[in-house]
Amino acid sequence: MKRWMKLSFSLLLISVLMISLAACNNHSQTKNKKLEKVRIAEVTRSIFYAPQYVALAKGFFKDEGLDITLTTTPGGDKTMTTLLSGGADIALVGSETSIYVYAQGSNDPVINFAQLTQTDGTFLVAREKIDNFSWDLLKGKTFLGQRKGGMPQMVGEFVLKKHGIDPHKDLNLIQNVDYANIANAFASGTGDYVQLFEPTASIFEKEGKGYIVASFGKESGHVPYTTFMAKESYMKENKATIEKFTRAIYKAQQWVQTHSAEEIAKAVEPYFPDTDLEIMKTVVDRYKSQGSYATNPVLDEEEWNNLQNIMKEAGELPKEVNHKTLVNTEVAKDVMKN
Repeated sequence: MKRWMKLSFSLLLISVLMISLAACNNHSQTKNKKLEKVRIAEVTRSIFYAPQYVALAKGFFKDEGLDITLTTTPGGDKTMTTLLSGGADIALVGSETSIYVYAQGSNDPVINFAQLTQTDGTFLVAREKIDNFSWDLLKGKTFLGQRKGGMPQMVGEFVLKKHGIDPHKDLNLIQNVDYANIANAFASGTGDYVQLFEPTASIFEKEGKGYIVASFGKESGHVPYTTFMAKESYMKENKATIEKFTRAIYKAQQWVQTHSAEEIAKAVEPYFPDTDLEIMKTVVDRYKSQGSYATNPVLDEEEWNNLQNIMKEAGELPKEVNHKTLVNTEVAKDVMKN
């Protein structure tokens, strides 16, 4: 009797284990099946895009069933080329690029669907330390600006004009240096002033290579500086994917809004292995304090019009485009409601 009971118990135990293993295996397979691959091409790697890295680090994309592949494609032109050629599903780049593509008569326009940053992210860096900076100090100096036609350069010119400086007459403007080489060019001795993103600007300051004297973001006001966009065809064919993606970004934006600069810096640290944590905290705090991180993914009409005004002022607006033509706010608004 005891032998029979032992045998029965052993068989029962084996059955339970087999069922548990099968269940775990099925759960794992189901989980893997749910993960959908989405390729992002980002215009640069910058703490300016902290909410994106938070979404990755905190697993917000995975929670939505998305497996993200992130590739850095330096420069708006390269990022847009990658998107249009099918090398990426979604691009994180300046909204002006979608206008350029539309103006060329594209049959498959690029649609902005989730805003990530809402101010310019660059800073004016001087070669020498200036205790009492004023913009007129740039007159007659050499200014190493950003690529012609890109948002950083257009905002730069917009701000200079705002302060009574003609960028093409009152200073020596250099804007033919490739985006990836601008910082190195300044470090090598080119220019009295340079327009830089973070964390490069703060790193230069720490190393004594330059000194931050002004913020272009504070000067230019709200603008859809960097947004997630995709081809219209992709958005139509992958509505659920776009919604999941936007929901993950919104979660990250809310997380960034409610956490300290130190917590944010620690969260995104894996994406900046060569950057000192203290520098990262300084950068995050600087961007948060000037309201650079969008708190939700909606790109509104006022921001869109401000973007086109800046482009027009720089002589780079090929044609005016209605907000509804290249911006989809429905997905972002639905995500926020739910």
